[in-house]
Amino acid sequence: MQNANLVETAFNLMKFFVPFLFALCFHEFAHGLVAKWKGDRTAETMGRLTLNPAAHADPIGTIFFPIMGFLTALPLFGWAKPVPVDERNLKNPRKDMFWIAAAGPMSNLLLAVVAMLALALFYRFNMMAVAQRQEGALQITEAIRIFILVNTYLAIFNLIPVHPLDGGKVLARFLPENVNQWLENNQMYTSMLLMLVFFSGAAAIIGEPARILSSYFDIIALNLATF
Repeated sequence: MQNANLVETAFNLMKFFVPFLFALCFHEFAHGLVAKWKGDRTAETMGRLTLNPAAHADPIGTIFFPIMGFLTALPLFGWAKPVPVDERNLKNPRKDMFWIAAAGPMSNLLLAVVAMLALALFYRFNMMAVAQRQEGALQITEAIRIFILVNTYLAIFNLIPVHPLDGGKVLARFLPENVNQWLENNQMYTSMLLMLVFFSGAAAIIGEPARILSSYFDIIALNLATF
């Protein structure tokens, strides 16, 4: 019985961790790709313009914290190694960094939309199996829903307007240079604050809008399937 529980826990962990890992890698890949489009090839030359998890994984942020969060029922929290960007290669650093930073959360929303369309197609051709709650159909719909939820969560979390999150860099586009410089120089404190938010469980607040947005994606997928 204990071995069965361990297998079930490991299986449930993988259902969340695999989409989370892919979402993080795609997120960082998007940063590097937009940086390349804007004139900086640093990520590419350092082997970071890839979806290979080995290039982006951080032992603490990509593995330890996400797994700990799942096992302890704490909110999902983690990160990958930031993609390096050399602003000296950008034509308009202030404007270009806005798009490079925004590319991460936007890439997660893109993945959520693609998954929503896949869910709509699955509903359309397997509606009877879903309605009859057949095990295979339920497993597939659950996997797609988890993928959507993970990506909406990462998008919303990373858009929080504080450094070192992408939202802080997006906000920097609209702040005076001296204010933004001060925020960047003191991002250690906001990093500590984010950790405190995570360990206190307050990060669950972020999960609510992510769940709401995910439910809308599910509704849209169902409507598309029956259109």
